[in-house]
Amino acid sequence: MATPLYRRHSPALSATYQDVENHAASQGEALVGTPGAITQRQNADGARYYVRQYYDHERAKRDQYIVAAASDTAQSAVADWKRRIEEANEVRASVRLLAREGYSVLSPKHLAAIAPLATHGVFEAGGVLVGTHAFEVIVNRLGIRVATFATEDIDLARPGKLALARIPKGGLLELLRESGIDFVDVPALNRKDPSTSFKEKGRSRFTFDLLVPAAGDEIGIRPVPELGAHATALPYLRYLLAQSQVGAALSNHGVAAVRVPLAERFAIHKLLVAQIREGRPDKSAKDLRQAAALIAALGETQPGSLEEAYSGTPTSSRKHIRKSLRMIQESLAPHPQSWEAVANFAG
Repeated sequence: MATPLYRRHSPALSATYQDVENHAASQGEALVGTPGAITQRQNADGARYYVRQYYDHERAKRDQYIVAAASDTAQSAVADWKRRIEEANEVRASVRLLAREGYSVLSPKHLAAIAPLATHGVFEAGGVLVGTHAFEVIVNRLGIRVATFATEDIDLARPGKLALARIPKGGLLELLRESGIDFVDVPALNRKDPSTSFKEKGRSRFTFDLLVPAAGDEIGIRPVPELGAHATALPYLRYLLAQSQVGAALSNHGVAAVRVPLAERFAIHKLLVAQIREGRPDKSAKDLRQAAALIAALGETQPGSLEEAYSGTPTSSRKHIRKSLRMIQESLAPHPQSWEAVANFAG
């Protein structure tokens, strides 16, 4: 017999997550790595200065310069950093509690890569986190516990031109390198095409992909001038990105405010893309499992949301959605209300 696909967290835990999300939205620069401590250093010329000493995503000890000790603003700057470190320790304690109770938490390295995007306003300007990390943010916002899904990818989607105040110097690649991770371009299959992907240098499989909606049904490559980069253009992505929400990416090394799709659109889109992926049965299977978990929860906790999301799908996509629904029917057996809802409006 199929087991339930999700479990609801307690109201107290949901309130704790909301507090963390509020902190992420208001913190300004995302503070990543261990919170650390303030200490004083002296350079070869004898000048003293303050640093934040912390451990990064690779457990390497780092110094982050704060201010010269002789500066008129030294004391206020140090006091401000001590406050930020105290807040970071409090948030870290909350994230540990949430993680123990089944909230989804990113690895320190993945948060380190996302944090510069948040700090530079990419999500505020309209960028949307998609893929498995978006799924993790979505289930946390819904207050539910689901099966975990491993990933080595970060996927950033751009619905339209991002309203950035300025183009980051060096473009998206240099922005990602602010994480302390040595990202490099991933050559396209056709060497004449520009790269749309970045990966950590070396044998690491850690990859960052930039995506945009395709104009039609064909996969292509499009320039993203405001990020000094190119993106893979995907069909049906426009549907997913039409509505989004702000959430928080959690890690035991900090938190970052991100933008993710609405849960119901994410679920319907996963049903769709599971049928149009080519040569990636493992990815399609993960699409279906994520869609099933969200459909189970939304059908029982937010009646009508899935029907509204389905009504906005392109007509050409609905045969794929119906096929996926048949494939997850058995797994939705413990959630008859949810199955009846999607069966009724999707036929």
